[in-house]
Amino acid sequence: MALRLVQLRGADGRAMVAAIRDDGAARRVGGVSGTYELALAAIDAGTSLADAVAARITGEPVDLAAAQAEGRLLPAIGHDDPAHLHLTGTGLTHLGSAEGRDKMHKAAAGGATTDSMRMFLMGLEGGKPAEGAGVQPEWFYKGDGGCLVGPGDSLASPGFAEDGSEEPEIAGIYVIDRDGNPRRLGFALANEFSDHVTERGNYLWLAHSKLRPAAIGAELLVGDLPADVRGTSRIVRGGETIWEKPFLSGEANMSHSLANLEHHHFKYDLFRRPGDVHVHFFGTATLSFADGVRTEEGDVFEIEAEPFALALRNRLGSVAHKPVAVKAL
Repeated sequence: MALRLVQLRGADGRAMVAAIRDDGAARRVGGVSGTYELALAAIDAGTSLADAVAARITGEPVDLAAAQAEGRLLPAIGHDDPAHLHLTGTGLTHLGSAEGRDKMHKAAAGGATTDSMRMFLMGLEGGKPAEGAGVQPEWFYKGDGGCLVGPGDSLASPGFAEDGSEEPEIAGIYVIDRDGNPRRLGFALANEFSDHVTERGNYLWLAHSKLRPAAIGAELLVGDLPADVRGTSRIVRGGETIWEKPFLSGEANMSHSLANLEHHHFKYDLFRRPGDVHVHFFGTATLSFADGVRTEEGDVFEIEAEPFALALRNRLGSVAHKPVAVKAL
């Protein structure tokens, strides 16, 4: 079983890291307060992340079920300066992911082949090159570390939003080393929360629809992502499940390779700044919005998938919009 790390607060309120072993038991990783600190230590020592954990693992057990019940789980990665944590993603990367998007934009295109479908077909043809770089995917920016929320936190939709809906995904977690090289720590469950009504209005509003908070789980899967990831996404309202559907991820279910998606993100010098953290969402083909679900404040999004032990749950919230007045200086 692959190594899994969990970032959380201990019963004393202090941030810590736990490692889940092959037997499912969690033990404290000593000497570090977070996965970012652990990653930097591994980089500086010239070791793998797994070796850095092995050198620091203690016999102290960690009750993850209690931490989850008490709201002490944290996002799998963080940064002391939110401006140095980037939330970005790629769309139309999964088999079937173009169907819902194509339906949204078909009317505006007058029945013609949409840009969404054309981009998806480009990915099918050139998204998994045998060597070198393949076709570039759709890319979007979601925000910085101030937009990142963890398990149990609210996904707050702004007052001007037309919609707030889930996107069950896998996110890659990266730290840029001191020489400007991207180093992948692993993968986390994610909810790449978006405004699909705004996007449906005009494809050029996609950028606006993505400027929202996003959630990642506390659990970091270290090493390779399985080629076939199978999970479940559901919406719970008033204690009852109103929508549930399986979702697929991993390269076996994608039109792009992970290496190609990573290349087209990190090819920009801007994204190779030493010390920065990147959370990059790889996309999905499963949306409740595509099935006609209209979310409501208070709904709970639940996302779970093998090989992650912990589910990701977030409640839909809202935040009032305050008009902005720009004044000349």
